[in-house]
Amino acid sequence: MIIRRPSAVLLGLAVALFPLGVAPVAADETAPTEPPKVELVLDVSGSMRAADIEGRTRISVAQQAFNDVVDALPAETQLGIRVLGATYPGDDKAVGCKDTQQIVPVGPVDKEQAKGAIATLRPTGFTPVGLALRAAAADLGTGRTTRRIVLITDGEDTCAPPDPCEVARELAAQGTHLVVDTLGLTRDEKVRRQLLCISAATGGTYTAAQSAAELSGRLRQLVDRAKDTYAQTPALVTGSDQCAKAPLLSPGVYTDRERFSEHRWYRVPVGAGRELRASVSIALDRPVNRDYGVLLRATAADGRELVRGTDAGSGRTDVLSTGLRWSPPSEPDPSPSDTAATVGDTAVCLVVSNSFSARAGAAQSPGLPVELTIDVVAASPAPDGPGLGRGWLLLTVLTVAGLITGVLAGWLTRWWVATWRTN
Repeated sequence: MIIRRPSAVLLGLAVALFPLGVAPVAADETAPTEPPKVELVLDVSGSMRAADIEGRTRISVAQQAFNDVVDALPAETQLGIRVLGATYPGDDKAVGCKDTQQIVPVGPVDKEQAKGAIATLRPTGFTPVGLALRAAAADLGTGRTTRRIVLITDGEDTCAPPDPCEVARELAAQGTHLVVDTLGLTRDEKVRRQLLCISAATGGTYTAAQSAAELSGRLRQLVDRAKDTYAQTPALVTGSDQCAKAPLLSPGVYTDRERFSEHRWYRVPVGAGRELRASVSIALDRPVNRDYGVLLRATAADGRELVRGTDAGSGRTDVLSTGLRWSPPSEPDPSPSDTAATVGDTAVCLVVSNSFSARAGAAQSPGLPVELTIDVVAASPAPDGPGLGRGWLLLTVLTVAGLITGVLAGWLTRWWVATWRTN
């Protein structure tokens, strides 16, 4: 979701945008030949003892989040876990800066074994982030599909060289389809800059997690998303400020940046008998105020709203991800302003809006990282309405039951009143 560096663009981690109306922007569509692979890299250095997340230690919050991820792991996803700073308690930096181990190998997960390994972790030593990233990349191996590393830490690397930012650039330059997402457990500005640099170099995301719920929710979201995006490297796209100028997108995964309280437009051709499925996620790479959300809408080219995202009107004030589904009517009403990609297709406009605002002192630019997933599939038939044609028996039974209940209630009431007056 973070916009890639120019070098990453030159290496083909993004696709070029076609001129509007010529052809849809297409994401990299590599046919998956293996299951999605993710490795979680957890900082277990001494600073993780700090009890500043809702009165709990950082390590206990991270352990809970890991357990939640293991319990909810998609069946097809292969997961590994690597730790850093977990075993050497001494002061010899040369030794401590080599302290990284893989405690769960990448593959199908034995949930009880994985949770048992997580439970034994105790904050111990140094923070060799760069070394751990290199090792995690080796754990995941190479292949045609995208692999993901999720780094969780509360501090900057204390062992450079190798500098973790340079390691991330090195991994991106190898062209191995490796994405590193980072999660920070402190508000330290140096830590934020380092984690943002790591994620930006590989096309990943950075998120600051300030509560157990934020960490668990974001971690599960990242692992779950791997099964949807591992076969495709997200393509760079730039949304427009109006539908008519919006880039035309084909099914795939896209990355963009959206400024605070902005609306961004994209277009997707949807043919008759087809169904549009779209979702959007925004990563918080800097502190934001409360009462935030993201809204996804589908509109016709003339501005008529077709459908809103699933979280619209839910009352939640912390929406980071949402999705929608829409199918054109069997007999569409043509509009002169509707621009179709091909004959018989309707160019549906997707609008991503956010209600985020930066906290005091937080940077206003660049915009927040946005990841947009688009698919167009065969339309699902709508379920038949529950007409009364086959429900007369049930209606009759309910009516009779209601009459009997009313008669009994009336009789019992009269008996109770008569008894009370007698006494």
